[in-house]
Amino acid sequence: MFLLNLYQTYFTMPTCQHCEVRSFSPFQELTSQELEQVQRHRLSQQFNKGDVLFEEGNALNGVFGIRSGVCKLMKLGANGRYQIIKLATSGDMIGQRSLVCDERTNLKAIALNSVRACFIPKAKFKAWLMTNSKLSFCMLKFVASDLKKADDNLMKMAQKPLKQRLSELLLYNQTQFGVDEEGFLNINFSRKDYANLVGTSTESTIRMLSNFNKAKWIQIKGKQIKILNPLTLKNNSGTQF
Repeated sequence: MFLLNLYQTYFTMPTCQHCEVRSFSPFQELTSQELEQVQRHRLSQQFNKGDVLFEEGNALNGVFGIRSGVCKLMKLGANGRYQIIKLATSGDMIGQRSLVCDERTNLKAIALNSVRACFIPKAKFKAWLMTNSKLSFCMLKFVASDLKKADDNLMKMAQKPLKQRLSELLLYNQTQFGVDEEGFLNINFSRKDYANLVGTSTESTIRMLSNFNKAKWIQIKGKQIKILNPLTLKNNSGTQF
């Protein structure tokens, strides 16, 4: 069965030249010859929900290109609690900062749902960065974009109330990941994940979600959440909880 799954995974994967996520990832700048090398040296990996791609402090031997699914990148704080720093989705690359800087990882990566990723060996990736100026410039843009998002998140945490931060996260979840046939969000973050993403305690997050539910902004069904009134959720500054 293991060999059958490995066979099916390998032979059902598109070639790197025809990969649907390459056009919005740094790999778009690889030449045909470099893509052929990726094809030969990549390792396709399947991660189930909750699987760890790498731990904080690991020495990585390559980078991960996310083909499908969502990963949460987390950092352990001084209080012993994890903070979710970023969500990595299709087309994102993770592990590149540690590889370029020759440092151990400062984040932990965990699969939020079923994740398919391509692992590219360190030696190959660094060689392309040294010889392909377009790839290097594209990587700079991706790093700059991550820094801007980090700045925006810091400002959001410092200046926006919890109600607004949680509202924006719910709307982002719906826009980014969509809904199922019944209208519930496709990605079901745990209440702890929601708390980590908005920078508060799990108890405060549960209480605020309950208030949203009572106000008919959302519907809660077990772990599932459906947004009933996105416009009110977006313009909620006039409502006090």
